[in-house]
Amino acid sequence: MKELTKTSSSKKQTDASLYRSVWRWHFYAGIIIAPFLLILAVTGSIYLFAPQIEQAMYKDYYVVEAQGDKLPATEQLAAVSAAYPNGLITAYRPGENETRSSEATITMNDKSYTAFINPYTGELVGSLNNEDRIMDKIEEVHGELMAGTIGDRVVELVACWAVVLIVTGFFLWAPRKKTGLLGTLFIRFNKGKKIFRRDLHAVPAFWISAGMLFLIMTGLPWSGFWGTNFQTIVTNTGTGYPPSVWVGSGPESIVKTKDIADVPWAAENLEVPQSDIQDYVPVSIDEVVSIANREDLHPSYTISIPNTKEGVYTLSAFPPKAKDELTMHIDQYSGAVLTDYRYDNYEFMGKVIAIGITLHKGTEFGLINQLISLFICLGIILIVLSGLYLWLKRKPKKEMGAPKAPKIFNKKLFLFTLIGLGIIFPLVGLSLIIVWLLDLLVIQRIPAIKRFFNA
Repeated sequence: MKELTKTSSSKKQTDASLYRSVWRWHFYAGIIIAPFLLILAVTGSIYLFAPQIEQAMYKDYYVVEAQGDKLPATEQLAAVSAAYPNGLITAYRPGENETRSSEATITMNDKSYTAFINPYTGELVGSLNNEDRIMDKIEEVHGELMAGTIGDRVVELVACWAVVLIVTGFFLWAPRKKTGLLGTLFIRFNKGKKIFRRDLHAVPAFWISAGMLFLIMTGLPWSGFWGTNFQTIVTNTGTGYPPSVWVGSGPESIVKTKDIADVPWAAENLEVPQSDIQDYVPVSIDEVVSIANREDLHPSYTISIPNTKEGVYTLSAFPPKAKDELTMHIDQYSGAVLTDYRYDNYEFMGKVIAIGITLHKGTEFGLINQLISLFICLGIILIVLSGLYLWLKRKPKKEMGAPKAPKIFNKKLFLFTLIGLGIIFPLVGLSLIIVWLLDLLVIQRIPAIKRFFNA
């Protein structure tokens, strides 16, 4: 009987020790990434409604009155050239419906502008400096905190550590005793403030954790480190696009499509073919528009204009639904379609990522998609703020308030879980090494700091 009691007691101590270890990692991960997670959730909530916001903000630029037949693209671009004689036109967008203005992208004085043209009269409606577009700023904050490559890595690290938060949070949420739905699936309002604060964090976190994980995993393909390496693997294994994408012979250049045009994710690493330069008389952009109409491209497409004699016209579209994506390369001299790459050409991973991106952006299923994603973003904001509130209420005056935990090397299952996450997300692995060295060389050696962190 005594042996049974000892075994039971030992198991309880082990469980409690593991719980403290997980809680400690969840606590510190949450404290460190909370401000950044808040920024991502707020900017993400706004960017979900970019189509509606831009339509309202730039209505005077976007909307024109239909007046019969549209002018040829050459005439529209001639008006742009006359207005900006020192500018280089790099792209043309015909507009997706009868009341939408045409657009021309202009590079001038190392800056990029968009000129809006009335396609019926050839008059310039107005222009915007692309650096000043509000939604582009929001996207820049969301993707890289307006800090370039360093910001991109920080955002990626935050996203990856958010996965750690979800995994550890699920462990902490999981009921350890037979209990009802209160405190696990529903908030307890009549058990006192302490229980209410705990539930206000844990219960909403459970409900939105799957959606949060989905947004993280569909956002990571855009990241500069994990996303680039993942994209390389997908490309090299042929699970992104197949060799059959080529209409004629394979490409002779080593230029990637993402280097010359803004194209769908699955086409970014697609090699760009070269134009046959035996004939030095390029086809007009009117002919390119005719080819696009003949090939039944989604009307939201943009034409990137070649600026070298070997270059090609690159047509791309980012429609609301992934199934309508496209990337096309056209020989600038013969007008031959060299590459016609659409959703149906994608291999399995290419299709998964394409749908994931449109779901992440909130466009795949329209307003309902936006509202569901908004609910998840608002849920993230709630659990971040409630987590901070929970910490501040529990925090001792001279300590961080984290539970004291045994050495992580004694918790092999948890250790292997962290190592596994570090392998899947290399930046997490790197940060784990840095944290371990910081603990070993600094925190454990300075008594005041050790007491503060309860290490």
